[in-house]
Amino acid sequence: MTIEELKEEKPWIKRGTVVFMSDFGTVDGAVSAMHGVADEVDHSLRLEDLTHEIPQFNIWEASYRLIQAMTYWAPGTVFVSVVDPGVGSDRASVAVLTKSGHIVVTPDNGTLTHLAKQIGILEVRRISEAENRLKNSQRSYTFHGRDVYAYTGARLAAGIITFDEVGPLLGRETVSLHMQDPVIRDNAIYGSIDILDTRYGSLWTNIQDTMLTEFGVSYGDMLRVTLAYEERIVYSYTLRFCKNFTEVEKGDALVYINSLLCVGIAINQGSFAAEYRIGTGEGWLIKLEKI
Repeated sequence: MTIEELKEEKPWIKRGTVVFMSDFGTVDGAVSAMHGVADEVDHSLRLEDLTHEIPQFNIWEASYRLIQAMTYWAPGTVFVSVVDPGVGSDRASVAVLTKSGHIVVTPDNGTLTHLAKQIGILEVRRISEAENRLKNSQRSYTFHGRDVYAYTGARLAAGIITFDEVGPLLGRETVSLHMQDPVIRDNAIYGSIDILDTRYGSLWTNIQDTMLTEFGVSYGDMLRVTLAYEERIVYSYTLRFCKNFTEVEKGDALVYINSLLCVGIAINQGSFAAEYRIGTGEGWLIKLEKI
């Protein structure tokens, strides 16, 4: 679908749904305030939450969690993503229209990295705060999530404004974090450690299961797993490629395919990340070699 067709169809109006994500947590009233602003815009809107437990200021994780959930929501859903360590600075506040027909309202600080690479962006508009800002909020500089993003996202979802009325066109380029694209070279697979399966401490990489097939790896094979941070090796062991966690003893590590069909590294009934002090995001890389 072209951008003209998406704008003509206006799927965000048909959906009337806003999904919020932030690093605010839920111990105070910040999330409720954003909901309240959106509800005041239009009482009929459906207001949902992706997560508000992004680690504070962690733009990389915000980028990943956005792409992890977005494709399971219908086209037209409006996402309001607020992980904004630069709030009140000159960083741009934007709304983007994706090739999948979703809209994301967010600071342009790297939050759109995974989305731009895996789905694609059709158009970026800078939010004009003269028109798209909560009334009487101009003296506040540190809660754009409430005053600008929730308000603008709700107005889009309610059909009060069109995408063109968000503000001036910026093109398709957005701020991007550095990513290591998965690649096969020199008899090994290289990729990045994207994120943790937070509750269980498993590592999730960006190496797709099809790359293991291409590399000639089958379940039961042994793989040399090397993990590095900024070129410093922090882990290097041989692990079994398994269908599930119980194919190794409790406390043993394994390679598996996660729910997004990418390579994961886990410990059966344990936390791999905690055991070996492994992080995720920029600078964290993985190398797989068949034994």
